[in-house]
Amino acid sequence: MGDTTAGRIRTFIEGRFPQAPIAETEDIFSLGYINSLFAMELVMHVEKTFAVTVPNSELRIDNFRTVRAITELVDRLLAAAPAGGHR
Repeated sequence: MGDTTAGRIRTFIEGRFPQAPIAETEDIFSLGYINSLFAMELVMHVEKTFAVTVPNSELRIDNFRTVRAITELVDRLLAAAPAGGHR
């Protein structure tokens, strides 16, 4: 999957749910595997992996519904990070 942002996110999700290969635009919540605990794990994974903090204002289901949406969120957070550090 490579070291792209989308690839790293997809690898994490598919690592937890190997029975469900995920397309970049597939709604992971509609698959029925995602619960509130995994949603929090996903947020923590994004923060740790990409050295960003997801502010409360960005903790919306639409930001985590697809690999593409998560990638776009990470890209926005990285672009907004101050120089010299993401946090």
